[in-house]
Amino acid sequence: MAVSAASLVNFGTTGPAVGEFIYAIGPRSAPSYLPADNAATSYLASSYPALAALVTTPVTAYAATARTLSSSAAWASVTFGNGVFVAIAGGPSTVAATSPDGVTWTARTLPSSSAWQSVTFGNGVFVAVSQTSGTVAATSPDGITWTARTLPSTATWRSVTFGDGVFVAIAVGSTAAATSPDGITWTARTLPVSAGWYAVTFGNGVFVAVVGSTASTIAASSPDGITWTQRVLPSSSRWYSVAFGNGVFVAVSTTSSTAAATSTDGITWAARTLPSVGNWTSVAFGNGAFVAVSAGGTAAATSTDGITWTAQTLPSSATWISVALGGVRGAQFFVAVAESTTAAATIAYSVAQTTFTLPVISPITGTTAYVKAT
Repeated sequence: MAVSAASLVNFGTTGPAVGEFIYAIGPRSAPSYLPADNAATSYLASSYPALAALVTTPVTAYAATARTLSSSAAWASVTFGNGVFVAIAGGPSTVAATSPDGVTWTARTLPSSSAWQSVTFGNGVFVAVSQTSGTVAATSPDGITWTARTLPSTATWRSVTFGDGVFVAIAVGSTAAATSPDGITWTARTLPVSAGWYAVTFGNGVFVAVVGSTASTIAASSPDGITWTQRVLPSSSRWYSVAFGNGVFVAVSTTSSTAAATSTDGITWAARTLPSVGNWTSVAFGNGAFVAVSAGGTAAATSTDGITWTAQTLPSSATWISVALGGVRGAQFFVAVAESTTAAATIAYSVAQTTFTLPVISPITGTTAYVKAT
């Protein structure tokens, strides 16, 4: 049977609806039709609102739900990877926990009793570091079975992150840093000045570290975790956490203040203002927004750009210490954990996308696949 130039799909007398596809010989033009063979092309949601509503994440009202960790412990850090949330506790202790959904948590055991402080995921492995003065670290492929590892120098290791194929760890009260491709073999590196380094993250090809154990304006940036350059934050504060998203780094302070800061490159920083005075301990990015949590109350905050913040509320008053983004079955959400309690929370929050792409639909030979757009 010969292929006609008309649509090969019979949509009756009304034609295809928005979001349906056709196979056609000959061109179909925008705005009525968009080719479904160029997923790399972005379209403005405002130009195709009906189609955008079908293929983008809708706005979800902020909703924080109380959850319960596997035990009461000095929970210090939470992360997500390989389909599972992992939380670790200090104390010192051997306490850890995993959850597939942020709701049901199972107790796990770290390889030694230590003041575990930070956990991250990359290259298929979880890596945790301890701030007990020493060389204590650990790795796990699944958050369940952990193996002791050794950092390259004795230090108070405070934060670890992953980016561009490398793990980077930093230590408080020294110039000590370290890099590793796998969390097993570590190489000593040197930060630009001895200071109370407290948090490190990666974004836009740059590692960024901030000082938080004492009030300071000191920060640092590095293209590779090896060579570091000192930078200046916009005010003296205890910068406790830093994250990257939407093309911007965001740092928050725990000095009972509203202090925050943003930078597009990790070099030049601008002062920003959080919506309430708090001891802001952690900030994370996902679903198009930053979420920050504060210790000693129910305060949280959200922002799409790190500049304009909206006050939010956590489900209970607690020492909220860490927040991370994860997801199951395609749905992404944040999980927050609190220190010295069983309190945890799942936070559903996303923002409407301003652009969208279309899936690649393989055409029948001699045709082009189109999606009805308006």
